[in-house]
Amino acid sequence: MQFTGSGSEYFRIWIVNLLLMLVTLGIYYPWAKVRRLRYFYGNTVVDGAPLDFHGEPRKMLRGYALTGVLFMLYSAAGNFSPLAGLVALLLVAALWPALFKSSMQFRLANTSWRGLRFVFKGTLAGAYRALLPLFALGLALVAVLTLAPAGAPASRASLVTGGAVLAAAVLVAPWLWWNLKSYQHNHYALGQLQTELRSSVGAFYVVFLNTAGVALAGAAIIGAPLLLLGGWPWSGRRGGFEWVLAAIFALLALFLLVQMIVRPYFTSRMQNLLWSRTGNSSLRFRSQLKCRPLAWLTLKNWLLMTLTLGLYGPFAAIALARMRLQAISVTTRVDPDALIDLARANDGEAAGEAAGDLLGLDIGL
Repeated sequence: MQFTGSGSEYFRIWIVNLLLMLVTLGIYYPWAKVRRLRYFYGNTVVDGAPLDFHGEPRKMLRGYALTGVLFMLYSAAGNFSPLAGLVALLLVAALWPALFKSSMQFRLANTSWRGLRFVFKGTLAGAYRALLPLFALGLALVAVLTLAPAGAPASRASLVTGGAVLAAAVLVAPWLWWNLKSYQHNHYALGQLQTELRSSVGAFYVVFLNTAGVALAGAAIIGAPLLLLGGWPWSGRRGGFEWVLAAIFALLALFLLVQMIVRPYFTSRMQNLLWSRTGNSSLRFRSQLKCRPLAWLTLKNWLLMTLTLGLYGPFAAIALARMRLQAISVTTRVDPDALIDLARANDGEAAGEAAGDLLGLDIGL
């Protein structure tokens, strides 16, 4: 795979999109997103042929409007009573898997390569199996916090329950992420060529645990100078101003730790795991994204965006896309032209399925 995008070219698209969204108070966003996706897809070249995006902004606007209405209803319900807010949250969570499945179908059906549309073959039942566990623990925690008496101090039972739910969420997070990614990577298709994720949940736990180890090591490195300085500024002898400085320093250090170390490590390891284990009997993907170059690129992007007050953002997006996409290759046992002929023979049925997609919405995922 090759990425041929240019920062200067994308900057012109980005600045026009930004200005039009400001003028239209955000209504132009779907049109801006289509322009962005067409640029990025059109510069993603696989075996000499670029991808293309065919989405219609009006359909995408309907999806964003529906999502906005759902969250407005949730916010309005919360103003009546905590219980009404919880019920509204449950309703939104119950509908979200269907919207997620529709969004995946919309994105794949409007993406093409060599004139062939991709297909997402995930079922509605599969979407609920993949997403509902993600909401269960979060909803339990929200219920504990929402149903607690307003203005009353948290009871020991509420604290224990909330802590138990949070701890359970941390422990099962790798399994939940594997469940979601299996639903996605098991249902990408081009004609009758459908992918499969050949990875166990144990491999996801390894990535999450290693990431936690990297985070702890980074925190220890950042905290070591403070210990050498005698615990400044956490000593009880310090004044209020120094506590403010301490809070600012801690937040900045935490931000840098996550953005410059933890996030690049997790991104590179998870991309390599997901795409190197995705394929079928005819072809498979391979990802070799390196953590250290990604971390240096992240540091460079953040520094330049800070110095330019965000104007370097489009250049940063192009550089990041190039590094991540060009780390991926596709290995096939069959000549690509033969694969395309096979997929083209089954494309008519897939196109009809995409045209009859439920809602045909993009909700911005």
